[in-house]
Amino acid sequence: MKRTVELAEASEVALPPSFAPLLIEWQRHSGRSGLPWQHTRDPYLVWLSEVMLQQTQVSSVLSYYPRFRARCPDVQALASASSDEVMALWSGLGYYSRARNLHRCAQVVVNEHGGVFPRTAEGLQALPGIGASTAAAIAAFCYGERISILDGNVRRVLSRLLAFEGDLAQQGPQRALWSMAQALLPEAPSLDDMTAYTQGLMDLGATVCVRSKPLCERCPVQSICRACASGQTTRFPIKTRRLVRRFENWWLLLVRDATDAAQPRFWLARRPPTGIWAGLYCPPVYADELSLTAALPAAMQARLEPLEPVAHSLTHRELRLHPLLLSVKAGQEPSLPPGQWVGASALADHGLPAPVRLLLQSMST
Repeated sequence: MKRTVELAEASEVALPPSFAPLLIEWQRHSGRSGLPWQHTRDPYLVWLSEVMLQQTQVSSVLSYYPRFRARCPDVQALASASSDEVMALWSGLGYYSRARNLHRCAQVVVNEHGGVFPRTAEGLQALPGIGASTAAAIAAFCYGERISILDGNVRRVLSRLLAFEGDLAQQGPQRALWSMAQALLPEAPSLDDMTAYTQGLMDLGATVCVRSKPLCERCPVQSICRACASGQTTRFPIKTRRLVRRFENWWLLLVRDATDAAQPRFWLARRPPTGIWAGLYCPPVYADELSLTAALPAAMQARLEPLEPVAHSLTHRELRLHPLLLSVKAGQEPSLPPGQWVGASALADHGLPAPVRLLLQSMST
């Protein structure tokens, strides 16, 4: 009953009928057209780009997408790649659960769907790691399905367009806004129309209707934007729940075998399958300095060299990494947590968190 009321209230909001035509025309003349994942109907490539772009800037994805595509040009290649290969390709892009889900989803598509992606948003959303907005993007771009995306950028665009008063920290208003997004779709669109409309939503949110200083004078729908008309653009979208961030200190035991000074090796352990940096390679992590030093013989404790702490931001946490360097020679290694030696030249073949990769690279030269 509650959801019926929410959707009924959404249907009572007057929606501007000119929104879709204005957006399509603008995208074709002024939208982005040179991105490497555009101009394709291949669901694998659209899916890959959409996953990479989740909570990640286009500038970052531009350097990862070609390299990933070169190694895994199709879903069969991705499915057959090892987990380490996939994580190494993703290393530094962040939000590593995306890479794990990407790999698992590729295997499901190959093993259970004969390597063919479902042709509807509903079918796509049944695959591991593909949410409603990503499924809609694939279905709209590749198959012309009349369905709207609603990622963070699009929620901002539509909230301002409609001066939407619902609190998007709550599920009810999110569903109501999604209903409005569906109602704003172009009528009986061609495949090219759905491509332009969907890309237009992305482009408008990414380049014009930005978070803090929207460029309203450049907006193709300024004349029908209710937030702009009321001078309250930055008030929308409304989201009352704030992200609670935790601050943690991690101590890293950075063991370097410098027997060959030109090719040092580092002791790396695989992180647990869940939690921060799940499944990636990392120096052994300790909760505090005392725990780290207690794991070493007294003679080696005296040889620990503290390095400059590194600050690293995650979605819900602020990490402060405290690396302690221990240089050893072959045969003099302490008793270490399970792991393996990795040479400096092989670091690129292992999935490493971005700050760890930079740290190890700095110790390799």
